[in-house]
Amino acid sequence: MSVQIWTYIIVGITFALYIGIAIWSRAGSTKEFYVAGGGVSPLANGMATAADWMSAASFISMAGLISFMGYDGSVYLMGWTGGYVLLALLLAPYLRKFGKFTVPDFIGERYYSKTARIVAVLCALIVSFTYVAGQMRGVGVVFSRFLQVDINTGVIIGMIIVLFYAVLGGMKGITYTQVAQYCVLIFAFMVPAIFISIQMTGNPIPQLGMGSTLNDGSGTYLLDKLNGLSTELGFAEYTDGSKSLIDVFAITLALMVGTAGLPHVIVRFFTVKKVKDARKSAGLALLFIAILYTTAPAVAVFARTNLINTVSEKKYADMPAWFTNWEETGLLKYEDKNQDGVIQYVADKSKNELTVDRDIMVLANPEIANLPNWVIALVAAGGLAAALSTAAGLLLVISAAVSHDLIKNVFKPDITEKQELLAARLSAVAAVVVAGYFGINPPDFVAAVVALAFGLAAASFFPAIVLGIFYKKMNKEGAIAGMVVGIVLMIFYILKFKFGVFDGGKEAVAGLKSSWWFGISPEGFGTIAMIVNFAVALVVNSFTQEPPQDVQEIVENIRIPSGVGEAVHH
Repeated sequence: MSVQIWTYIIVGITFALYIGIAIWSRAGSTKEFYVAGGGVSPLANGMATAADWMSAASFISMAGLISFMGYDGSVYLMGWTGGYVLLALLLAPYLRKFGKFTVPDFIGERYYSKTARIVAVLCALIVSFTYVAGQMRGVGVVFSRFLQVDINTGVIIGMIIVLFYAVLGGMKGITYTQVAQYCVLIFAFMVPAIFISIQMTGNPIPQLGMGSTLNDGSGTYLLDKLNGLSTELGFAEYTDGSKSLIDVFAITLALMVGTAGLPHVIVRFFTVKKVKDARKSAGLALLFIAILYTTAPAVAVFARTNLINTVSEKKYADMPAWFTNWEETGLLKYEDKNQDGVIQYVADKSKNELTVDRDIMVLANPEIANLPNWVIALVAAGGLAAALSTAAGLLLVISAAVSHDLIKNVFKPDITEKQELLAARLSAVAAVVVAGYFGINPPDFVAAVVALAFGLAAASFFPAIVLGIFYKKMNKEGAIAGMVVGIVLMIFYILKFKFGVFDGGKEAVAGLKSSWWFGISPEGFGTIAMIVNFAVALVVNSFTQEPPQDVQEIVENIRIPSGVGEAVHH
């Protein structure tokens, strides 16, 4: 059977499964809509968290990024994995004990202020929309290739599907859908990786295959071969880094603390019954996430080696079918500059004739390696599962921020539960439309857009959450000032150095690299904005009134593990 038919079958089965689950577990109350009724098991929550966490950026874009950046791409691995550990150990149990559904809810209550809540809602919307734009772009990339439509039509199809099960099922539907999506995406990521690892090195474990010798009898190590191929074409050695140490550090830290402030991941810890379950599901999620994250560098190496071997110095007329299929999507472009019909794939831009979008590497990888058609279709289903699971989680954050934090807690406290549920569903519809627009007009490739969302979360939420939990004398004035300054500074930096808004548009961006502040890229600037946020918050706090006594007592109570009192009395 052709790839097309296999794709229709496998994607059709997985979508029927997701929609079936959404109908079976549809939300009847706001508690079910926001936190799945609070009765999810740690194992199911661990899988759902992993699916929520591993977005299109993890599945589609991260290995693609590493395959082009080589060693420099490891910042994404370190930042995103480290951030998850930070979130699970440092923040999740305390937020769970505080008992609030959303980050703006926590900030509004902890800082006893409607203004703080409104600022937090605005930050949550900015972060979530930036993030969801990357997911929609990922959905568009997958659909455009496998349904043979253009990217914009792909994005619109994705919007309709996400809307259906996010609006109907709420968090309850999304949680159980995400369990299914985790199973699909991890299977889809691992099967081709194992296949190609055996094909290239004879080792069935991709993580070990990456460091093994090739099974062509030459005794050459795979990474040495790739380094040789890269330098022949004028690229840097694959295993060498070109980023400055400070930028690597800044990006890693921004991704780490950005994770800890990500509203759609934090809300997952409210869907279990007890604080103990929150810790358990965090540990299980880390295990589930590690399976994909430790395999991604291997997939990047396999894809890069196969790509160079297939296209470099080969005749365009002899290219396999996958090449023309991806050309049709516009994500792979060949321009015959010297009219000799041979593809020149080199680092020198004036001579290079091939442009490859980083986002296609994982999806095209099984095709390049000539794997069976069903494996190629499986990867398409996995990419969609990754993008849709995260998009759904983010839409829920957006709808909860509008209906629960703005309408119910600020503008209309006497709203009925039925009206609140309707408001949540309508705001999810509006959010999908906006997200679709950003998916059609994306600022960059998937992982870069997502990295900016993490920077925004680091710049706005992280200091307010950490000070809110660990410093009882932190007051509302300090927290509000810190969040506003942090997010405004981050947005300014992104507009200036990512879009060239103040310096002559996108064309000028490459030339602005030399004037980055402290040599830090926009993806890493969240670290600086976060430090400024902390500084502003603490300075303003020292000149203004202490928080009320009852708030200070609440903060002290959050940090005492439940059950301590009973232990003392016995």
